[in-house]
Amino acid sequence: MKTYFVDSFTNEKFKGNPAAVCITENNLDDKTMQDIATEIGFSETAFIKKIADQVYSIRFFTPKMEIPLCGHATLASSKILFDTTSFDTITFINIDNVELKIEKSGAKIKMQFPVYETEEIEIPNELLNALGINEIVNKRYSQNNKIILIEIKDTKVLADLRPDFPSLIKSYDGINGVLVTAQSNNSDFDFHYRYFWPWAGTNEDPVTGGVQTFLTKYWATKLNKNKLNAFQSSSRTGTMNTEIIQDKVFIYGEAVVVFEGELKD
Repeated sequence: MKTYFVDSFTNEKFKGNPAAVCITENNLDDKTMQDIATEIGFSETAFIKKIADQVYSIRFFTPKMEIPLCGHATLASSKILFDTTSFDTITFINIDNVELKIEKSGAKIKMQFPVYETEEIEIPNELLNALGINEIVNKRYSQNNKIILIEIKDTKVLADLRPDFPSLIKSYDGINGVLVTAQSNNSDFDFHYRYFWPWAGTNEDPVTGGVQTFLTKYWATKLNKNKLNAFQSSSRTGTMNTEIIQDKVFIYGEAVVVFEGELKD
């Protein structure tokens, strides 16, 4: 099985977010895909299989579980297909039968994702303490993603967060992760963010595209603009451009292939 490692949301090797892409010829059972994802150990591994001309199924596995959407692994999969075929457009269909339409956009890849709403939520002080946050601006919840959104004031505070992950897991049940974000004080970006998800994946996702299904709308509403530039202030760092049009969010990003090989039977 052809397997690739791709750094997403960057144009430099060893930056952005690494994803594995496995191109399957036959159907794999869930346990096998989970075992492969656990063995590789990246925050996500994508399994793609051709089902029609320029149409592929796509499934995403963390080292712990399957998730329905993943932006950086979709970008990585798109990069591989655009590099190895003559396609200019691709449609992926995920486990929930959501169509993810992908196209080339100059040097970048443009991905179409759905937009999800957020709702009010109460969060315990134990969660904030585990994150190392003393003051917040706002808090919301994405039911579709099972992710808590917390806005804080300062991007430096955001970059310096060092969560206590065992305490974080104990502080809340039934979620996939916590996203912390702040308005940028740098004219190159509109907002910064980090995503912590020890409940469902790794402790921190280096660069996260899937959260733009709700995060772009959050900042688009707050800043009154529909095109935004995002910076993920993890240790690897990463950037992306997003655009919201009605019930769709478009994510623009670059990716770099760093490994190509074959997974043995």
